[in-house]
Amino acid sequence: MKDSDVRIVSLIPGGTEILTTLGLFDAIVGRSHECDYPPEILNLPICTQARLKSDASSSQINDEVNKLLQSALSIYEIKIDVLEQLQPTHILTQDQCDVCAVSLHDVEKAVATLIDSKPQIISLQANILQDVWADIERVGNTFGVDSVKVLENLEARVKICQQKIQGLSLDELPTVACIEWTDPLMVAANWIPELVNLAGGQSLFCATGQPSPILPWETLVTTNPDIIVFMPCGFDLNRTRKEANLLTQRPEWEKLHATASGRVYITDGNSYFNRPGPRLVDSLEILAEILHPEIFQYGYKGTAWELL
Repeated sequence: MKDSDVRIVSLIPGGTEILTTLGLFDAIVGRSHECDYPPEILNLPICTQARLKSDASSSQINDEVNKLLQSALSIYEIKIDVLEQLQPTHILTQDQCDVCAVSLHDVEKAVATLIDSKPQIISLQANILQDVWADIERVGNTFGVDSVKVLENLEARVKICQQKIQGLSLDELPTVACIEWTDPLMVAANWIPELVNLAGGQSLFCATGQPSPILPWETLVTTNPDIIVFMPCGFDLNRTRKEANLLTQRPEWEKLHATASGRVYITDGNSYFNRPGPRLVDSLEILAEILHPEIFQYGYKGTAWELL
């Protein structure tokens, strides 16, 4: 298949970033409503929309999501008319989380109704870093692009972090709670515990590769982590600051070790931590900078993370 014959619609931000990293940006003809990086992607037609209001409160969003899922409705709609116009040869989607993006089932249903084109569906399903590398390789193979250099570069950056923290004793590895949602309180899982451990921390409350669990407030208070990092799903720095402030009003907040020692942080979860793509390595570097400022200074402070 010649490059000019390839027409890709990416329905997941991490997928769009994988395509871009592999040099396939020019082959993308459509995107999801959440694909926003690289910035030029914003000029392309939007093929999905959300059924819920993203400016609602955390608890309202959570309730809406649960209602939609319980009524067997998807949280997102695919604009089949736009897909029909775009005539894609390939659609990139995901099978990892019905809350994060359009589900594989919805894409298959939409593709079945297309009259003129029967695009190939590539479904990404990353739960750990190794899965992300495998997805990059698979996307590269699908389009005849060599992913070796891209993967070598990403893995080299991970190794640098690992090497720099090798000399630290267990006492120097802080306990870390990564908050993915504030109401209900949820801990970030999947690849996040792995990133925390690679960055020289001890991840609390969840296991690598597992779904994100709800965390009772009392458990957070009793466990009393050294560091708290907010990374709510889909929120930028400003929105994350507002969300974090909901927790800071609780009476026990001031007594927490992380609060007292000034080690509570907010991050741009939407750009970094929530997306299984190449920028998970940036996310690792951000965590390394937060956990061990005496060792790491990448320059992400102020744009990707701030002190609360």
